[in-house]
Amino acid sequence: MVEFIAEVSSNHNNDLNRCFDFIETAAKIGCSGVKFQLFKIDELFAKEALECFEELRNRKKWELNEKYIPEIAKCCADNNIKFICTPFYLDAVDILEPYVNAYKIASYEILWQDLLSKCAKTKKPMIISTGMATLDEVKFAVETVFDNQCTDLTVLHCTSNYPTLPQDCNLSAIQTMRESLPKNIKFGWSDHSVNFGVIHRAIHKYDVSMVEFHMDLDGKGKEYQMGHCYLPNQVESLIKSVKDAFLADGDGKKEPQDSEFKERLWRADPIDGLRPLRGIRDSLCKRQ
Repeated sequence: MVEFIAEVSSNHNNDLNRCFDFIETAAKIGCSGVKFQLFKIDELFAKEALECFEELRNRKKWELNEKYIPEIAKCCADNNIKFICTPFYLDAVDILEPYVNAYKIASYEILWQDLLSKCAKTKKPMIISTGMATLDEVKFAVETVFDNQCTDLTVLHCTSNYPTLPQDCNLSAIQTMRESLPKNIKFGWSDHSVNFGVIHRAIHKYDVSMVEFHMDLDGKGKEYQMGHCYLPNQVESLIKSVKDAFLADGDGKKEPQDSEFKERLWRADPIDGLRPLRGIRDSLCKRQ
């Protein structure tokens, strides 16, 4: 079955109770994991970039308080949902190690060998997003992770544009990576399209085992206005539609379904071409 991972990103607004609401909501609507980000602006952007762009400096308000991590982990455990987090500085790996079920490497950090190696050496499951990356860059990241003892890796195809148009999703790259990377890797889709059709295509055509998506609770999150975040009712409908699609496969036998047997009697009779079959016509009125 497909794992759905709710990416909180900075929509928690640095409010611990709001973090709890995200976790409880994600579990309630059918997600198997919730993902946070642990970053410090001063260790995320170069000094020159921070000096030039006020927008980047303002993201200081988007940081997640390190002290929240144990409480977030406990809430995830209480709600039977995986706690996944993206470390954006090396010390964050150590802070997260006692608590997370898996590390996520963001697309922007895929070239940072030290971060890849440090996460891998914990031997925890890892997820790597591949937005903007070439196939060779993905291979480099995968080799780095496997060389440092990680044995459980999911590679997410991704387009790092917010939001992403369907024509820019390039889902067929999933198959390209599947054919080019080691066989023991799982594949998924990190969605910025907010488009049910794209996600269904990723699941039912390209057989992804994980879908990560950005979620907000109420449209008040820091990133919601960028246009790449789902709301809970949308996610709940999406997950239901995916489950229904799998149910629709059936067992493959070409024979009447139980629900069809009543209608079988109303087929055209092969002798006179009239409905229903001759064998039940006399008893019709008696049944009324």
